[in-house]
Amino acid sequence: MGKLDGKVAIVTGSGRGLGRAFALAMAREGCSVVTNSVDAEKRTADRTADEIRKAGGKAVSLVARVGTKQTAEELVNTAIKEFGTLHILVNNAGYGRDALLQQMTEEQWDEVVDTHLKGTFMNSQAAVKYMIENKIRGRIVNITSGVGIHGNIGQSNYAAAKGGIIAMTKTHSKELVRYGICVNTVAPLARTEMFDNVRQPLRDFMFDMMAKRNVLQKVGEPEDVAPLIVFLASDDAHFITGQVICATGDVGELPWD
Repeated sequence: MGKLDGKVAIVTGSGRGLGRAFALAMAREGCSVVTNSVDAEKRTADRTADEIRKAGGKAVSLVARVGTKQTAEELVNTAIKEFGTLHILVNNAGYGRDALLQQMTEEQWDEVVDTHLKGTFMNSQAAVKYMIENKIRGRIVNITSGVGIHGNIGQSNYAAAKGGIIAMTKTHSKELVRYGICVNTVAPLARTEMFDNVRQPLRDFMFDMMAKRNVLQKVGEPEDVAPLIVFLASDDAHFITGQVICATGDVGELPWD
């Protein structure tokens, strides 16, 4: 038996990188998955869903931009229509639009905050309404970042959004505990396409420095983070809520460490 047998999940931003690894890992544990991506041309969410189905799992894709009430409701309705219910939401969708404070445009700010922070809120609201109405003791796993804890040069928008996700996770966990719905957030660090906009020499230097300061002497891959998501989505995590968990292989990520 898989850890998620009979469960239904939405994993946003699951066309590549971390989200793809999360969706594949959850499907291997018996979960039916709604994959999602924003790129209508590359249709990466379709490819992730195809990969799950070819491995014998159940999946359907929805190409839509996260960050609106409409998309949130479409995601939930797709899960219910295709699989009959919804137990798990993984809020992973997001990307970076970096610029220094004095150079950042309103568009750069809005795009990142809308996708990461507003998207997490709207998706959670739509999912929770269904879970409460149907007495489902669900799981919400949000994806934050160490940047939301410590900040980073050129990432005012990303830091604000990811820091907001931490605060929202703690708030939602308090609101939803009475319904048996657990809400946690994970701050991962892994080699993903998020680093593709960094020039190759600088990217290599960054990964080398990350590995040297890491207690495991390596930079993780998306597959290193996925087992944690599976656990937090499972019934075994019923006694864990409101937590910020760093999946970086490192120490001292949280401000109180």
